[in-house]
Amino acid sequence: MTTTPLRRRGAALTAAILSAALVLTACGGGDDTADGKTGDTVAATRTVKAGNGDITIPTEPKRVVTIGNTDLPFIDMGGEPVGVTGVADSELGLLPEEQQATFKKATNLGDEVDLEKVAALKPDLILVQIPDAEFKKMEKQLTTVAPTVFWGLDTEWKALAEGLAEAGNVKDALTKQKGDFEAKIAKMKETYAGLISSTKFVNLDRYSNSDPGTYVVADIGCVEIAQDDIGLNFPKAPAGKDPLAYEALPFEQLSKLSQYDVITYPADAQGQPTEVFAPVVATNTWKALPIVTSGKALGVFCPGNNSYGSVLRYLDSLDSALGTLPDAKK
Repeated sequence: MTTTPLRRRGAALTAAILSAALVLTACGGGDDTADGKTGDTVAATRTVKAGNGDITIPTEPKRVVTIGNTDLPFIDMGGEPVGVTGVADSELGLLPEEQQATFKKATNLGDEVDLEKVAALKPDLILVQIPDAEFKKMEKQLTTVAPTVFWGLDTEWKALAEGLAEAGNVKDALTKQKGDFEAKIAKMKETYAGLISSTKFVNLDRYSNSDPGTYVVADIGCVEIAQDDIGLNFPKAPAGKDPLAYEALPFEQLSKLSQYDVITYPADAQGQPTEVFAPVVATNTWKALPIVTSGKALGVFCPGNNSYGSVLRYLDSLDSALGTLPDAKK
């Protein structure tokens, strides 16, 4: 079995070597002719631009494999991949039930990309978002199997959605999602104009691998939507510096949050603090904060920030939370 290790969002991939037999299998054996014909049929193609250049792909791809961070955004737009890579159960559980079903229906390539399994799926398109250097290690093998469209991790989520919709032929769904997103943003900017102009927010988080007794001031993730698209005033790192979210802070520093007007923190779909963040709200320091006792600590649900559907769910949660503030104008 030929596998390429894959850990999502920036971890290492190890290049794998496909055997000659696998290459022949991926190319479809002896049924395809040199000019791309299969029998008497010539598949319609088009060209898309991506991180790996101008790629010729089927006009209407039927068997799509998604690798890395393309899995969930493609499914979010109604795509039905035949193969997907590993997604943690905790992440998968945040999806709507129909999207979970679509993911589970696909062949799971796991945390390690099984290139033999990819070839056996006979895809006509492969969509990839992983680190640039790691893609280079497996690019030749993937492009031997099927046309491969790649985006690096520095691709902004809206641009990734546009690229996936174009390549994966799900542009109608994207058009609707973008319309809903733009309408929601416009409405929230109007509704909360007072909060936008006068309120100092701070967004907290905590990770599953955080050291005990620590939290972070998070300036990455869903809060970027609140900050950049709506205009809410959250602290963020200076240009060129590491995100604030990279610095672990001891619980004792929670008392310094009194300089802000409103705290947001991660909550589940029911509005309760996430299991990972719960140790923060259990501290006496948190409970004594004036922001907390005055009802200005808001739990917000963030199912993801790399597709319009997930972001819209985040905005709905943020909208509901902001509406509970005493000075919110609804």
